[in-house]
Amino acid sequence: MLSLFICGTAVTSQYLAEQYQVNTPMFQSFINYSLLLLVYTTMLALRTGIESLWQILKQRWWKYIFLGLADVEANYMIVKAYQYTTLTSVQLLDCFGIPVLMALSWFILRARYKLIHFLAVAVCLLGVGTMVGADILAGRQDSEGSDVVIGDVLVLLGASLYAISNVSEEYIVKNLSRVEFLGMVGLFGTIISGLQLAIVEHREIMRIQWNWKIALLFAVFALCMFGLYSFMPVVIKVTSATSVNLGILTADLYSLFFGLFIFFYKFSGLYILSFVIIMVGFILYCSTPTRTAEPTALPQPSSTGLDNAALKLDENDSETPAVTVQFTRGETVVVSTD
Repeated sequence: MLSLFICGTAVTSQYLAEQYQVNTPMFQSFINYSLLLLVYTTMLALRTGIESLWQILKQRWWKYIFLGLADVEANYMIVKAYQYTTLTSVQLLDCFGIPVLMALSWFILRARYKLIHFLAVAVCLLGVGTMVGADILAGRQDSEGSDVVIGDVLVLLGASLYAISNVSEEYIVKNLSRVEFLGMVGLFGTIISGLQLAIVEHREIMRIQWNWKIALLFAVFALCMFGLYSFMPVVIKVTSATSVNLGILTADLYSLFFGLFIFFYKFSGLYILSFVIIMVGFILYCSTPTRTAEPTALPQPSSTGLDNAALKLDENDSETPAVTVQFTRGETVVVSTD
């Protein structure tokens, strides 16, 4: 389901760009964050006690500013990279976020992986490589990009920011609540994307020739993004951010399948093969659960000292010879030791 939501955002964005020359990634993200603000931030505002919006802002406001910034810029950088580099580079380098995500999960969430998990990730990445090969053979690499280095750097930065956002999301939904995560991302995401929108995309918005088709495409994109943000925390809570990211690698394939009918892409049997490989890797990863390392217990010196002292007393008692005193009628005292 998450892959289908991502597919919906990709198809609508591409249709807007190719059919109507509309390239407004920040405006599209702003609509999504505004919906999150309207629904989930309002739910937080209606709460009372320690889970209320005011209490959350008092305790953790600066953390959610960084989270909102990472989420907004990750979305923007990945979309912006398409203007500079090729589709192949974006698809391959976007996978960089998975090892970053695993490393962050290791240190922050204390997740511990087994050999089968690393093999599963390798299988999934092999599937992505097969998909990219299918793109090249199908002739989808029409443009070489205006500045490949800038585009590749944007993809790497965006993938790393996505990893930070996903690890934070997993921690929050498993230790705090899903509504808090979505409400705070909606609040600060709306503010940050709104400011950035006013700076970098106001001219593009003014040039849009609005009609009902364009409005419908924007609405479908916003609903798909809202559904993705709403359901991803549910899946992450019962699995992990890493497994979710492996699963949504199939989103590009769903987009390609839709593109066969909408954008008349050339079909390749390698697309089916890459889908099967990715799904095998995903199932392999989920077949063995990861474990969480227990925090190291700190020694208790006072308790240990008392226990050692008691132990020494017991040892001394056992080593002390027994003394028996007997009184006879003749007032003679006989002392004997065992």
